[in-house]
Amino acid sequence: MTTPLKIGILNLMHDKEDTQQRFTKVLSAGSHRVNVQYFYPQTHYTSRPVPKLVQQISQPLELGEVATMDAFIITGAPIEQLPFKKITYLDEVHQLIDCLVANNIPQLYVCWGAMAAANYLYGISKISLPQKIFGVFHNYIQHEDPLLTGLDDDFLAPHARYAELDINKIARDPRLIINATTKDNRLFSFRAREKNQYFLFSHLEYGQDALLKEYLRERNTHPGVEYIKPQNYFRDPLHMKDPQFSWQRTQQVFFDNWLQAVANDAKTKQLVKE
Repeated sequence: MTTPLKIGILNLMHDKEDTQQRFTKVLSAGSHRVNVQYFYPQTHYTSRPVPKLVQQISQPLELGEVATMDAFIITGAPIEQLPFKKITYLDEVHQLIDCLVANNIPQLYVCWGAMAAANYLYGISKISLPQKIFGVFHNYIQHEDPLLTGLDDDFLAPHARYAELDINKIARDPRLIINATTKDNRLFSFRAREKNQYFLFSHLEYGQDALLKEYLRERNTHPGVEYIKPQNYFRDPLHMKDPQFSWQRTQQVFFDNWLQAVANDAKTKQLVKE
């Protein structure tokens, strides 16, 4: 029996328990055996105790442990409207990225995680969007990529963010290649040409009810604000009923492909050791 792939995840999302359940589900759904370990940034809690739930479901980020992973994910975070310099744990995220690069560990950066990593590694600027991109959208393949193998040139995926990276700067950078975008030229994903780094802007880990939960969270946090509702998501949009899991196949194909790439990388490294 093959050894499970060790996948580390820095969980920066607000709904930490839901996020861990989502990632564990999508990473365990395919044919690859995985052992998923969740981490939290220690510097996020320097001025307050670590919440009990966070301690129960994850462990403090330790780079020595990170170096043993077969691959690593940095999640999104609901802070894309804040300048990077205001993020208290950003230096710790940078140290993590340095560790991943130094140990040649495959990296998957998601939403804010992708923004922070691409800004740090390649100097790509973050730009606020005129309004939140929120809902399920058609995405179009710009360049063939192993992680998109098996998807149609036009595929569905959920997006939920208030900011974007400078897509023109990405396109001009010879170290990077854009894999897919929406019709409005919003990013689905890009990757590094020579390194095992993938930048994903869709919340592909989201399950059927996640966009609805995100809308309700924002609305309930600030009840006086009129928040945009998720588009192309409800069978009954007028009454916000019957959300559709229309990106399920995209989710399955993408994460199966990513885990296969991780397994291939781990096998290659083992052969080199032998």
